[in-house]
Amino acid sequence: MRPLALFLTIVAGSLLLSTCSKTEQMSDSTNPLFSPSELPFEAPNFDAIKIEHYQPAFEEGMKRELEQIEEIASNPEPPTFKNTILAMEKSGELLRRTRSVFFNLTSAHTNDQIQQIESEMAPKLAAHSDDIYMNDNMFDRVKTLYDKRGELGLDDAQLKLLKDTHRDFVRSGAQLDDQQKKRMRQINERISSLTTKFQENLLEITKERAVLVDEAKQLDGLSEDRISAANEAAAERGHDNKYLLTITNTTRVPILKELNNRELRERVWKASANRGIGENGGIDNRPLVLELAKLRAEKAKLLGYDNYAAYKLDPQTAKTTSNALDMLSDLIPPVIQNSEQEAGSIRELMREDGIEGEVKPWDWNYYAEKVRQAKYDIDQSEVRKYFELNTVLKDGVFHTMNKLFGIRFEERDDLPVYHPDVRVFNVYDTSDTQIGLFYADYFERESKRGGAWMNSYVSQSHLLDQSPVIVNVMNIPKPVEGEPALISFDNVTTMFHEMGHAVHGLLSDVKYPSQSGTSVPRDFVEFPSTFEEDWAIQEDILENYALHHKTGERIPGELLDKVIDARDFNQGFDTQEYLAATMLDLEWHMLKTGNIPDNVQKFEDRSLAKHDLDVEVIPPRYKSPYFAHIFAGGYAASYYSYIWSEVLAADAFAYMQENGGLQRENGDRFRKYILSKGGSHEPMELYKEYRGQEPEVRHLLDRRNLN
Repeated sequence: MRPLALFLTIVAGSLLLSTCSKTEQMSDSTNPLFSPSELPFEAPNFDAIKIEHYQPAFEEGMKRELEQIEEIASNPEPPTFKNTILAMEKSGELLRRTRSVFFNLTSAHTNDQIQQIESEMAPKLAAHSDDIYMNDNMFDRVKTLYDKRGELGLDDAQLKLLKDTHRDFVRSGAQLDDQQKKRMRQINERISSLTTKFQENLLEITKERAVLVDEAKQLDGLSEDRISAANEAAAERGHDNKYLLTITNTTRVPILKELNNRELRERVWKASANRGIGENGGIDNRPLVLELAKLRAEKAKLLGYDNYAAYKLDPQTAKTTSNALDMLSDLIPPVIQNSEQEAGSIRELMREDGIEGEVKPWDWNYYAEKVRQAKYDIDQSEVRKYFELNTVLKDGVFHTMNKLFGIRFEERDDLPVYHPDVRVFNVYDTSDTQIGLFYADYFERESKRGGAWMNSYVSQSHLLDQSPVIVNVMNIPKPVEGEPALISFDNVTTMFHEMGHAVHGLLSDVKYPSQSGTSVPRDFVEFPSTFEEDWAIQEDILENYALHHKTGERIPGELLDKVIDARDFNQGFDTQEYLAATMLDLEWHMLKTGNIPDNVQKFEDRSLAKHDLDVEVIPPRYKSPYFAHIFAGGYAASYYSYIWSEVLAADAFAYMQENGGLQRENGDRFRKYILSKGGSHEPMELYKEYRGQEPEVRHLLDRRNLN
């Protein structure tokens, strides 16, 4: 894979970057990373890989790749697709392997040593990428091929690979003068260090902002198993006979919908919303936010763009910030109208409870859940009894993938894993041929960052003769020892979503590693995953996996109907908090070098007011000091991509329903035109081939019940 493409893929998937301090030099024979794993599909041998192996592998991997690049760049033969572009695709094997293992751990199971390695390696890896993309001789060869691309007789995938490679060089500064290149290197190294520090801070902030509760009676409303888990969490921190409530990655915390104690709800909400501002001497991420905004604006200016958002959107399907803003702005009026109606229902219930005044942010989820229960008569604790994690996975998620694509999953316990909670599955195609491996890591722990994601340990590539090894990671609360993992329907939907990413990797069928699986534009990558979400609410699918964890009885039809209908509830709030975060992202990255603010909160307030989204009771899904997507990962100026992709997903799902729904014929068509192609073709061209036309926004409005 091209170094920059791999670099960005790893950062976006893992939301970080890094490496270690002093380690002894190791030979090829003593460091398992120095050669391909002998396990099936080159799966990482976690039993053999130790922390001290990473730094030598990184250092040697960079050294070898630069030697390979220099050999390509200095080749006396005229440049050809084979001796230049293909040679680049084959380079960097050791570094690619080391990155894929290490950066999965930095997100899923980190520790102080890994974070130290990460901090030291981040600027080195940024410099390494610059060494490749600012190599004048290398760029000359690529440009020579690009300039005569119409004469080379390339197929579509080869032509796109050439174009993308040339674009990556240009966007990395290959055409800058020496002084500009020097400054670009400084910017890239500093950005890399800052984003790594931001992510490391978030992990510590999660621990710092956890809410300690003295008495169980304050937790009224939580189930017994949740209270027991909070008690265990407190004991692990040395607080016997107390209860610890952890903070998730978003502003609102799911537990707020269940806590009857309004004072405790306020404590929990404020602990979440005031993260990263240095409150009471805590960690302050605001200086990192301001410096990142400044550096990104300067980088864009060096490359000839008006701002960083323009730079980031140029290669995306949206193309321009105005296109993204137009789509988002069109959604704001109907969303606000919906959320105001929802707020009215919440005020009524608050009045019944004797609470006067305006709705507060810590009230919304609590009373919204009461409205939901009143409207749909749903007891969430009762609903969870029908969603046991293992049953959801095997009889829901895996079952759906089998019906759509003919693939099946078979668990195995003979491969090493990085944590005891991780499970491994063989993945077989329709002919019973094994096509890859799937790892599932679903339970939350302190060594894991918040959220849910998919990553690749090995990406599919015919050129490298590699099959996919994919992992899905989530943060489902782990049950007390011996108890079943009963999960919320939100977590059920997320399992389907992440499997959508997984099959994008597992069913990839491309030649070049740079085009494998999810190596597509940021505003296209969430399309297959969001598409899979809607299968979770199809009645015939639900009836197969929504089974009582004790009796095995199917979820009652009346309750099932309520679960499906309730999915549309609170969509005004959900969409408005998302739009607020999206507009914050774009406003930060539409700044020019001379307009960087000095106060994060005031800039947030102005930005939200500009788009009529300055509503106290519906704050952004992420505030800037803990907005990991844009200040630690690959979603800077790209958070809009979730809803942009949802337009595609809603349209594709509606199209499939119009043509018979859950059938292999439909799944095979989706696999052929979308999943198997990865980044080998222009994404919107693939979509139009699949759908026969461009997507219609009306299906998104239907999906979110915003009509």
